[in-house]
Amino acid sequence: MKQQQVLRAAVGLVLAAGLALGQRSGQTQPPSGGAGGNTGGTITPTPTPTPTPSPRPDSRDRFPQPGEQQQQPTFQEMRRPVFLTGKVILEDGTPPPDSVTIERMCNGLARPEGYTDSKGRFSIELGRNTMMMADASVSGANDPAFSGMGGLSASRGGFGSTSNPAGGLSERDLMGCELRAALPGYRSDAVMLTGRKLLDNPDVGTIILHRMGNVEGTTISATSLHAPKDARKAYDKGREALRKQKWADAQKQLEKAVQVYPEYAAAWYELGRSLESQEQLDKAREAYAKSLAADAKFVNPYLQLAGLAARDKKWQEVADTTDRVVRLNPVDFPGAYFFSSIAYYNLKNLDAAEKSAREGIKADPQHRFPKINHILGIILAQKGEFTAAAGFMKDYLKFAPKASDADVVKNQLAELEKFAAAQQPAQPPAPQQ
Repeated sequence: MKQQQVLRAAVGLVLAAGLALGQRSGQTQPPSGGAGGNTGGTITPTPTPTPTPSPRPDSRDRFPQPGEQQQQPTFQEMRRPVFLTGKVILEDGTPPPDSVTIERMCNGLARPEGYTDSKGRFSIELGRNTMMMADASVSGANDPAFSGMGGLSASRGGFGSTSNPAGGLSERDLMGCELRAALPGYRSDAVMLTGRKLLDNPDVGTIILHRMGNVEGTTISATSLHAPKDARKAYDKGREALRKQKWADAQKQLEKAVQVYPEYAAAWYELGRSLESQEQLDKAREAYAKSLAADAKFVNPYLQLAGLAARDKKWQEVADTTDRVVRLNPVDFPGAYFFSSIAYYNLKNLDAAEKSAREGIKADPQHRFPKINHILGIILAQKGEFTAAAGFMKDYLKFAPKASDADVVKNQLAELEKFAAAQQPAQPPAPQQ
């Protein structure tokens, strides 16, 4: 028992890191912090160690040797821009009342590539999604305060910055990939990309979204179906300004939309985002509240409100809000479980935190929220379950190998493995011959 207490105290010091939560302009996240042992339940940040420069490569690694023939890439390995166009419709043949994220799913990992327009059409270049701007509680992968979160999206499933600065993909890159429309509350048809040639017709046809009958909450508000033409036009302009991060222009257009149509829940939500981007947080909360007043089953505002509450360390409010999301839709919003696990951790309810984290992992087979594995590892470490904790730390590094906190997590993992070894019963000495 004494050894167990010592190990728990030690792991509390080792894991005084990790759960960094922050705010990127225009998107909601929990506030900065990290998990520790006796930190009063508050997450605090941990500095990332400076990496040791790698040794200078030998010239033989950089230049071909005499008589050596350089292999030329095959056509399948040549990298070229891959443009795709298509259309997304609902089962009844109508376009979605709001924009939909187009994702490339490769070997179980989802990468956002673009959005549909107001008519459900899309035109994207695979691997170059620098203009993507995720909605509803997306963690800022480029924000130092949100170290290692890897672009987490509660609603649309953000994957962080997945653009390819070199440009282009090869046919080999498309192996094991398919194209889908991602919209919580709906199941998407898939377009197979495996075997697709670089010079094939870019039009992939129509992707159909099928409504799931066992959930109430979605990211589409029913009030959008009744928006007048002028309100819809202003809303579309506001959305476009948001994507270009022109916050004031977006605010102006969205205020016009809700003035024309006060029940426009989606427009109130986007107005909240534009206000939040400008740090007008009280007005943003009011906009989200008006969005929910217009449509209580519209999930996105709940997630934004949970993020704002987390910034203020109002953990009970975060827990209550995310519990509401889970009741509305327990399937499509792993981000709600993500926030919930952090809230319950800070409320010192480790059992509830563990349950939320495990449910979040179950609801996220595409690993859009790899950070939740790290959170669960920290929770289990606090409970003294070091072997299981190390397993989830490994999963985090597997699903987010280039995370900015990868070195910190590797150090944590090394210490956890030592603690796990110390927990093992001592082996009896071998009998003497």
